[in-house]
Amino acid sequence: MKKLLLFALMVCSLLSQNIYACTVISYALKGEVYSAANEDDYMGFARVWFNPKTADRYGSVCFGLPDLQAQAAMNEYGLFYDFTAQNIDPAQFHPKNIYQGDFFFEILGKCKTVKEAMVFLEKYDYAISAQVLIADALGNSVIINAGTKLTKSGAYQINTNFDISKLATKNYSCRRYDISDEALKKAEVLNVPFFRDILSRTRQEGKLSTIYSNIYDLKRKLITVYNFHDFEHPWVIDLKEELAKGYRLEKLSDRFPTSFAYEQFLISDKAMYRKEMILDEIGTKGLQPTLNRYFELGKNTVKKDSTLNGILLEVGIQLVKDSYNQHANGGIWQYWFVLPGGFKIENINDKRINGAGEIFDYLTAEKDIDHKLKNFIFELNAYVKLINGDQKKAKTYYEIASGNSADTWPISFNRSKKMLAIL
Repeated sequence: MKKLLLFALMVCSLLSQNIYACTVISYALKGEVYSAANEDDYMGFARVWFNPKTADRYGSVCFGLPDLQAQAAMNEYGLFYDFTAQNIDPAQFHPKNIYQGDFFFEILGKCKTVKEAMVFLEKYDYAISAQVLIADALGNSVIINAGTKLTKSGAYQINTNFDISKLATKNYSCRRYDISDEALKKAEVLNVPFFRDILSRTRQEGKLSTIYSNIYDLKRKLITVYNFHDFEHPWVIDLKEELAKGYRLEKLSDRFPTSFAYEQFLISDKAMYRKEMILDEIGTKGLQPTLNRYFELGKNTVKKDSTLNGILLEVGIQLVKDSYNQHANGGIWQYWFVLPGGFKIENINDKRINGAGEIFDYLTAEKDIDHKLKNFIFELNAYVKLINGDQKKAKTYYEIASGNSADTWPISFNRSKKMLAIL
């Protein structure tokens, strides 16, 4: 669902459609400072990951989908950001100096305030098609897209799915913005129940649904989380306490009571649902026993499952993403997005990487896989072999993947050629 365009954090969006997804608010009143957001999407299985402080990064918590791009995040100083989908093409503004990495994750790790974030942003052209709201514990906020920077002038700001530059002329149509604005105008005190009411009234249901809702107390570094518009069962995160426990990546729904409505929403995407069930089985029964079971199922010619290979491929990719997220202290798998940092030759000792390698080995031995797809799998397997320290096999697999551009998907061909130039 999300495509990277000049490293576009395509949160809750499809570039080719008018998408009405996500509502983000910041508000400072009488010494209280809050942000709140509904995260809307067509798929569930949201993740939360905690990233402890390092020598060169502030500690933080991130929320997002299985691709592990941070849709929303807050660091240990109360600097917060969240995105909304837009149909703004950054190319029309001719960006030239583009940050070659995970732009906003870098801001999260290096900045304490909106002012510091703006200094960072002045160094680079904003080449992201989503629109972001950044807020801090001092009560400052700003909304930014490729063509506009709008600093908060009153007590609050709202970010929904129209270009914020149109606010001055009222040339927009968004009921979620209007409902939020009407409530915020009347606020006398800020607290969790106040924002919970707004989020409940601006939530979405159906194919495009509110996956989770968050209320951030930026001064106290507390986050109240609700899953799938169930506002009766909050999970309160004390960021300081959680960061002290070390890095971890969790499926967000595991923190909440079982919901029939949420289960039905997830089942609607059968392939994604099966992938996630395999990942859950790995968590409960172990990596190797689970992989062995599915490899045996795949060899069953009597009851051949034609979709299993594709699902196993997605499981393997997810295992690499999850492993790299921990390795990068919460960052994305940059190689996947063809970012410069992803082409460093690194070694990662992680059983998830080994498991992904087993899956890719199994799939490249399969006979009924499309030739281009198989070359894509060889490329991924080359990467896994490389970070496992087997440069010889990695080089062989990269050569297979880049043997003929007509037989390989362009992204896979280009990544393979780039890695071969390095090896």
